[in-house]
Amino acid sequence: MSTISVREFSYNPSAVFARVEKGEAVQVTRHGNVIAMLLPSSGPMARYSDLVAQGKIRLKSGTTSELAGMAAYEFPADAPDPVALLLAEREEEGR
Repeated sequence: MSTISVREFSYNPSAVFARVEKGEAVQVTRHGNVIAMLLPSSGPMARYSDLVAQGKIRLKSGTTSELAGMAAYEFPADAPDPVALLLAEREEEGR
């Protein structure tokens, strides 16, 4: 995942969006703080974009190429949410 400043983004947003379309995730920062994350809407990152947007997971740099080889799993509609189960387990451990 690459990082750019708001100023950099404002100079050429089309170029940044082109990078995202190619599968790259981009963090936008202001004064060193991340204020936005641009994630591809398809490809290997698509299955994680909602979780990243909700703040449930964070991606490290180089993630796009690493995720490309990962298997995708389909869960039955009535299956419990695996992320919710993990978060609940972590809360119990913290007590």
